[in-house]
Amino acid sequence: MSAGAEPYSAALSAAAGHAADWLGSLPGRHVGPGVTAHDLAKDFGGPLPDGGMPAADVVDYLAAKAEPGLMAMPSGRFFGWVIGGTLPAALAADWLVSAWDQNSGMRYATPAIAAIEEAAGNWLLQLLGLPEEADVGFTTGATMANFTGMAAARWRLMTDAGWDLDREGLSGAPRIRCFAGQERHETIDLGLRYLGLGRPTAVAADDRGRLIPAELDRLLSEDTGPALVFLQAGNLHSGAFDPFADAIRVARRHGAWVHIDGAFGLWAAAVPEFASLTEGMEAADSWGTDAHKTLNVPYDCGISIVRDSVALRSAMGLTTSYLVPDAEGPGDPFQKVPELSRRGRGVPVWAALRSLGREGVAAQVRGLAEAASLIAERLDQVEGIEVLNPVDYTQVSLAFGDDATTRAVTARVIEDGKVWMSGSRWKGRDVLRVSVSNWSTDTDDVGTAVDAVSSAFAAVRSQSG
Repeated sequence: MSAGAEPYSAALSAAAGHAADWLGSLPGRHVGPGVTAHDLAKDFGGPLPDGGMPAADVVDYLAAKAEPGLMAMPSGRFFGWVIGGTLPAALAADWLVSAWDQNSGMRYATPAIAAIEEAAGNWLLQLLGLPEEADVGFTTGATMANFTGMAAARWRLMTDAGWDLDREGLSGAPRIRCFAGQERHETIDLGLRYLGLGRPTAVAADDRGRLIPAELDRLLSEDTGPALVFLQAGNLHSGAFDPFADAIRVARRHGAWVHIDGAFGLWAAAVPEFASLTEGMEAADSWGTDAHKTLNVPYDCGISIVRDSVALRSAMGLTTSYLVPDAEGPGDPFQKVPELSRRGRGVPVWAALRSLGREGVAAQVRGLAEAASLIAERLDQVEGIEVLNPVDYTQVSLAFGDDATTRAVTARVIEDGKVWMSGSRWKGRDVLRVSVSNWSTDTDDVGTAVDAVSSAFAAVRSQSG
């Protein structure tokens, strides 16, 4: 090992050992954490010590004290929220990103990261069937990926309306009318709040949460002026996809910009059998997703895709004398995302895509959907358990009669710890939501999940009976 690496050697070796131990513990580990943040405060808080501690000792201490408070989110038995896991190649690539320590905003200064991320972006466009001229940026997560698309939309709509947003700001500007399905994800509202655009008009949805194009047409027809329409690839509870082709045709007739929130669902476009879910998606103007949720790369890695490069770079970019441009390239990465300084988020994406290939990505996404379908199919055979949605993708919503029973089953599943599933509320009912998003979930994990839910339900019924 070189002299330059010597200060890092012991700490990195310790970290690698603890990481291997953690990953090795996942197959049999209780999924939920064993202690609370309050319990851990004494180990990590208190007065700042006067003296330091050797780096390797810091790593050892950190690993030992944190372990009881870790949730086994990388486990194939974790079905809570829509989070995903991390592929081996992506995890290792992320370690390299930290070691390389490149501030990846400038193409001139960090050519290796720029080239890797540009390749990853092009592969994503090919994989998802999106326009080859679109710009791809790597953000912190799906929230900021959607925000970035919204910012580009705001700039374009204002500019086309004759308003200089950069000079005048929003005061006195034309109002942008925003429309989103009744069952949109709340981060759409959050992004609009960040941008000062206000809450969107809710468009009626069907019983699976899919926006109804005729209702969108009716609402858009009630007024004129700039409009921004949000569609959804993957409903949080049902996994359903909005009817993109029809909804985008409606939006186009009214001159609206269309953004698709595909936090976990955009990846369905990689699977030929799912073509009916994503049909027409490519005709939108911008798309947002999270590579951690379905591709399974480490946090944090949102992906913003915008067809209108001028709008994106005008909304996100800046020019200043101390930042050296790369005259040969397609522009700097910082022009496509909210930050100037950031890690090379796209490197693990490249590693995941290179390790899987087109067929491997399709197989991974297909496997998630098949696991969800199998869980739903088997639980639907248990008397008293209701599967509330057709399972076309990766989400399953379950109910157990009345809300009190559903809440009790959810609490028992979490307490038992063999799997983790999150409670929610959908269509006026409490539900137990199963989200399959980890590459490592296999048939044994599916069996464990079915047994855990069935056993929890039986225990709750016996208590109430």
